Amino acid sequence: MLTVGAVGLTSKLFLRVGCSEVHVNGLPILLDALKEENRQGQGIITVANHISVWDDPVAWGILPWRSYFSSRTTRWTLGASDIMFTNPLSSQFFRNGQVIETFRGQGIHQEALEVAVEKLNSGDWIHIFPEGKVNQVKLHPGRGLLRFKWGVAHMMLRARVPPKVIPMYLEGFDDVMPENRGFPRFLPRLGSKIRVTFGEPAEITQEVGDVIREWKSQPHGKMEEDEADPEAGVRIALTDVLQRAVRRLGDSVTRNP
Repeated sequence: MLTVGAVGLTSKLFLRVGCSEVHVNGLPILLDALKEENRQGQGIITVANHISVWDDPVAWGILPWRSYFSSRTTRWTLGASDIMFTNPLSSQFFRNGQVIETFRGQGIHQEALEVAVEKLNSGDWIHIFPEGKVNQVKLHPGRGLLRFKWGVAHMMLRARVPPKVIPMYLEGFDDVMPENRGFPRFLPRLGSKIRVTFGEPAEITQEVGDVIREWKSQPHGKMEEDEADPEAGVRIALTDVLQRAVRRLGDSVTRNP
């Protein structure tokens, strides 16, 4: 946990001294979900918009410092092999930082997602950016959220118990690391106003559970090679549930700055 602890404390320091304002709404929602007595064998998934390469881990600087020293109170997440796991040193760093190596182009049937499912089955916390890449809406007015990818739906379907789902909405990190930044590109921009908002999990968790239970109650034969993917419809339904929840949360915080 030394890597997670060091990165967490560094993120906390950056939010304190590198940002002009930091506002956090609904953090007790996540902290309550992370209490062992509230898990009861149920994993936790947080889903958020993805507005900069610094969203994770810097957003987790809002957590209490004690959280960084237990794998049960820090997130697991997925990270692209061609970006984070490019040499032995960076690979070890990100593995120690609870990042699961994911391979672009291999789809949902890859080992990384099965590892994530195992984490959910153990009651762990997985954080996902379902857009799959950075999407800075300020540079593309009117575009909104990108279509959520199916990986998170696959994890929810495969988990023994439908996970508790907590929507999140991030603001200001796109000013810390704007995609159109000039030299030096690797350095963050100081003085940004940051806001992290957590939404209530009850409604979205219930909706996700209902979709999964309805799908599992129906007969599903073995898929033949020439048949369409029988899970495509339920994956679309689940990602739609998540996307609506994150969009609603974003709409609510932008209407009430």
